[in-house]
Amino acid sequence: MSGPGQPVADQRATEYRIEDLAHASGATVRTIRAYQDRGLLPTPERRGRANVYRDTHLARLRQIADLLDRGYTLASIKELLDAWDTGRGLGGVLGLVAEVHGPWTDERADRITRDELNLKFGGAPDDEAVAEALDLGVLEPVPGREDEFLVPSPQELAVAVELHAAGVPLSAISGHLRELRGQVEQIASRFLEFTTEHVFARYLGHRPPTDADAAAAAAMVRRLRPLAQQTVDAELARAMRTFATRHLHHHLSADTPFGVDSPAPAVRGVDLPPSTIRAVQQLVGVENVSAFVTAAAEREVQTRTLDALAPSNFKSAHIEQSD
Repeated sequence: MSGPGQPVADQRATEYRIEDLAHASGATVRTIRAYQDRGLLPTPERRGRANVYRDTHLARLRQIADLLDRGYTLASIKELLDAWDTGRGLGGVLGLVAEVHGPWTDERADRITRDELNLKFGGAPDDEAVAEALDLGVLEPVPGREDEFLVPSPQELAVAVELHAAGVPLSAISGHLRELRGQVEQIASRFLEFTTEHVFARYLGHRPPTDADAAAAAAMVRRLRPLAQQTVDAELARAMRTFATRHLHHHLSADTPFGVDSPAPAVRGVDLPPSTIRAVQQLVGVENVSAFVTAAAEREVQTRTLDALAPSNFKSAHIEQSD
């Protein structure tokens, strides 16, 4: 006779009572019974007054837990499992799930202590800013370590450090990130709608997809994964160039004050030394002076912008290579 937490019989190592199955799977007895009622688990064998479960039930419970962790509902999980039970296979579907939930960036998470965080942002503790960063997911708590945080995107944190060092308040950085995140999520949603309509509909047009179609869709995800970021990078670079040029022309215009809050009421342009103008004339000709000065100023603005956004470790490496 087997005791609690042990298989029903030693010679039947793959057989479990419901309490044993709950212990092995990490699910509760109540959860297992609920799964049975919903048809997510195969019917156990009835032996006397007890239900007998096997390793197939344990494997199914682990699959359900994995899919729940990935955000699937019990209804969608049942569709997938029903497809598997009818012989259509689940390997391709699980491969597609793993591919979609895999990393969408080469960036690796890092850790930072509270003291290191304070030092990066001026040295003074700011509980409100930390709470805001946790709410945004820029920082994540480390269980059991109140003085340490997980940093999912070190690049994002590095941008915040550079902006703060340039004089941007932390509250403004948080607000900007919230606004930017909403806009980027719209772009991501639109890209997924676009690719689903024109690419993935052929694989996912029926629910659930066959094993072969799911495997083909997973391969397509691997191919298309970098395209969204490449497209956004290219369009952001184009837009930055366009708007940076407009901003530069606006601020260099003779009819534009240097700032709304500027105490100086005078409206003035930028006067270049005559020697500089003569040097530029000799270099590019009289007719090209304005274009040359504008391009030079634009290049300086872009360089400073990139320097401010680049992670500090990248700039250090760049300096070392230059030396």
